[in-house]
Amino acid sequence: MRTRVIYGCAGTTAPPSSGPQVTTEQAIAVMKASFIEKGQAKLDRLDQDDVQKACSDRPPGTPLPKEVGQRIEKEQLASIRYPADGKLLGDWKRGEKIAQSGVGKQYTDDPKVVAGGNCYACHELTKKELAFGTIGPSLYNFGRKRGFTPENRKYAYAKVYNSEAFAAQGARLISGFGLPFGRPRCDARITPAPWSSA
Repeated sequence: MRTRVIYGCAGTTAPPSSGPQVTTEQAIAVMKASFIEKGQAKLDRLDQDDVQKACSDRPPGTPLPKEVGQRIEKEQLASIRYPADGKLLGDWKRGEKIAQSGVGKQYTDDPKVVAGGNCYACHELTKKELAFGTIGPSLYNFGRKRGFTPENRKYAYAKVYNSEAFAAQGARLISGFGLPFGRPRCDARITPAPWSSA
């Protein structure tokens, strides 16, 4: 395997470098040798789950085989846990605070404090925020554009909870421009701002 660890399923189509080729094993060895555990940041952050491994095992620009993608999506869909009370909507103002916060999971952060979503790093959620990423789709007026049906609410909740349940190859870009380690999971148990009428 050559340079695949750099591309994964992140959707990049960049050709492999014409420079020295690095195997997955070499890249992982370098990362593990240079990673220093500190606070809650442990070496296990470099371990890949099955979805990440499936993506990393593909040559750059090569889609997952259909049966592998379908298996991943089925397994990931089964992992989604809906609220026991059945309520999929919550306090959008609280959701906005979580979406704005990038706190959590860093070695300096208190692991007892709920991590923020850092949603604006990849998504537009409101016109009031000018500093938002565009690597993910705009979620501005998500509910208004798609409708507030129970089906759409359930879909949005599940998509935020685990996006790989709907598009195994649509995995979010992850640390280091496509490195298949430390993939973020959003907390769907809050109501993100897109459901507001803002």
